[in-house]
Amino acid sequence: MADVLFVMTGASYWTLKDGHRHPTGYWAEEFAAPYTVFTKAGHDVTVATPGGVVPVTDTMSLRPSMTGSEDTSLQQEAVIEAAGELRSPMALRDVNPDDFDVVFYPGGHGPMEDLAYDLDSGMLLRKILASGKPLGIVCHAPAALLATRDENGDTPFAGFRVTGFTNDEEAAVGFADKAKWLMEDEVRALPTDYSRGPIWGVYTVVDRNLYTGQNPASSGPVAQEILKSL
Repeated sequence: MADVLFVMTGASYWTLKDGHRHPTGYWAEEFAAPYTVFTKAGHDVTVATPGGVVPVTDTMSLRPSMTGSEDTSLQQEAVIEAAGELRSPMALRDVNPDDFDVVFYPGGHGPMEDLAYDLDSGMLLRKILASGKPLGIVCHAPAALLATRDENGDTPFAGFRVTGFTNDEEAAVGFADKAKWLMEDEVRALPTDYSRGPIWGVYTVVDRNLYTGQNPASSGPVAQEILKSL
């Protein structure tokens, strides 16, 4: 049995370039699908957020127009409601990486508001990468890699093959021209060896112990890839 840490955004809004605070949080599928994969396999899950705040679901992510059907929306909502770990998260500053076998970062626009700048998250990412333990990061959550840069702008993730939410997908949901910056652009510039698949298609990349997924549909498959290594 493995101990899996889900590092989740604590943000309830995303500040756009005009100053508007767009309501957000974590994307439902990106928690529900991997959580189901890990718990059904018998692994224990702990949730951590900046400051230990209870994470909120981006309500848009539970709309049938986003999930594909009302039944899927209800299934994801049921997983979230049953996941007691979401109601009692650890504070990221209190996380001891030695206590966990896997670390997983769900996305949503929230990580662009907090995890992209959170130094506790940045230090955790550096330690888990160095440990060789599986590290899963999906959709917008690769924005958290920006917080791993040191005072010289260097990061241990430089040169790693990664994927994440594309500029085309951001445009498709109507935010590419409203955002202060785009996840794909910033993660490419770290620099990483960023690649992508078709818009909304399942696309995962594995490089050493780093497992990344392009979009919500890729979150469950990333967790399945990590299971193979446990």
